[in-house]
Amino acid sequence: MSTLDWVVVGLYLALSGGVGFALARRGSGSVTEFFVGGRAVPWWLAAVSMAGTTFNVDTPLYVTGLVARYGVAGNWEWWSFAFAHVLLAVLLARLWRRAAVMTDAELVEIRYGGRPAALLRGLRAFVFAVPLNAIGIAYGMLAMRKVILALGLLDGLPAIPGGAALWAVVSVVILTLTYTAMSGMWGVLATDLFQTVLGWIGAFIVMGYALSDVGGLGQMVETLRAQGQQPRLDLVPTGPDALLPMTTFLGYIGIQWWAFKNSDGGGMFVQRLSSTANEREAEKAAHAFNILNYVFRTWPWVLVALAALVVLPGLADPELAYPLMMVRYLPSGLLGLVFASLLAAFMSTVATQVNWGASYVVHDLYGRFAKVDDERRLLRAARWASVGITLLAATLSFFMESVGQVFRFLVLIGTGTGAILLLRWFWWRINAWAEITALLVGLVLAGLVTAVPGLRALPFGAKLVLTTFGSMACWLPVLLLTRPESPATLDAFYGRTRPPGAWGPVQARTGLTPADSLSRAAWEWLMWVTGILGSTLGIGWWLLR
Repeated sequence: MSTLDWVVVGLYLALSGGVGFALARRGSGSVTEFFVGGRAVPWWLAAVSMAGTTFNVDTPLYVTGLVARYGVAGNWEWWSFAFAHVLLAVLLARLWRRAAVMTDAELVEIRYGGRPAALLRGLRAFVFAVPLNAIGIAYGMLAMRKVILALGLLDGLPAIPGGAALWAVVSVVILTLTYTAMSGMWGVLATDLFQTVLGWIGAFIVMGYALSDVGGLGQMVETLRAQGQQPRLDLVPTGPDALLPMTTFLGYIGIQWWAFKNSDGGGMFVQRLSSTANEREAEKAAHAFNILNYVFRTWPWVLVALAALVVLPGLADPELAYPLMMVRYLPSGLLGLVFASLLAAFMSTVATQVNWGASYVVHDLYGRFAKVDDERRLLRAARWASVGITLLAATLSFFMESVGQVFRFLVLIGTGTGAILLLRWFWWRINAWAEITALLVGLVLAGLVTAVPGLRALPFGAKLVLTTFGSMACWLPVLLLTRPESPATLDAFYGRTRPPGAWGPVQARTGLTPADSLSRAAWEWLMWVTGILGSTLGIGWWLLR
């Protein structure tokens, strides 16, 4: 990169840090301010932050790798989550906001009671906040390292253990950690807004230059067809030449979205929804996120990935195509801006994950089990938890190679609990022992299908079936063989959230009716799914003819 590019990157880093540090005083007011913004965050800011959370530096690399291996239809690996995110918008966002929790792990001791609930809350908080969260941060660091190496930013520097690129990424993470630990949720939200918009601008710039080089959109499509690559343009895998196995596609749309650990919202999204002022604001935030995430963001990355198949065929690591396209086309100044946009995507997601992970450690582990309620001690613990999670992530990143493989591992490791997380809202009979079983068995099965050679070779859809239904085969008997939650616990939860569904005995005791209609929510879900995915696929059909 030129001197001008480095000046642009330096200005971006200074502005990001300045925004975060400027909000340090607001984040130091209380634990509620630090983790959920005092529950005063406007819906549009929460929506942009949710979209920024799912847009990391790994995302364009991941999409480019998907298209190279499975064609456009490979994006169903993440498009399928729209089914769950629409359900969040039409119903679950209101339930979460009504529950008034700081973290989704806190809901465990509202929905369940006694020692099993305490055990489950502690187990979920530790597993998801520490090892799994650190893995998620680390694979973003891996993607950032790949970008730096592809751009040749550190060529000529002396060799150091782990590589200069990794230590450069660690330095960026330290800056992000510093302002996040000082400013809390408001610092995360403010920088998310700036960084997410910059990330989107960068994606459209790369797309424009790539399409111009291949002769425009129509010429690119014709070139791919002439090369016999029509199956890569298919939006849905059909016919014997489909690159994405049909079993995997069916696993995505039929299992993955409801079996995943974030089927009812997930920790980082719940944190954003809990930061809004009321149920209506939470619902609007979830709907806006779906439009931004699936309709607005998809096609710039996909079109760059298709252009890369024309100009950079046969790459050993197709995930590198995106940064290589940047180097190939962008002039001085713009290269720095787009590199800064990837830094922005990376820092936005790291800030969110660090703050969210710290909320589990402080609110659901330290504050809950050490019986600490002093605000100063909790804020101090939140900052130290942020440091610890970041250090663990940096260590793990030394051992990672493929962004896509790590993403699929994280999907598999969370598929044991998805069904039960949804059912606990709609069926009074679900208890803590069943959820504990689902969590533990899901972790074991995900490890087996990832590590055992015979299972590792299975298509991803078959792995989803094994982890999902293998876990269900264990937690269903446990559910039927253990006692339901006490009437007092169930009545208190129902009175607080008033969910629809199979709550007959509880409704009879409390005399309360559901605050929402399940049938109406089902129709709204169907209409919004059709609108969101229909718009995404319709744009793709129009672009790719």
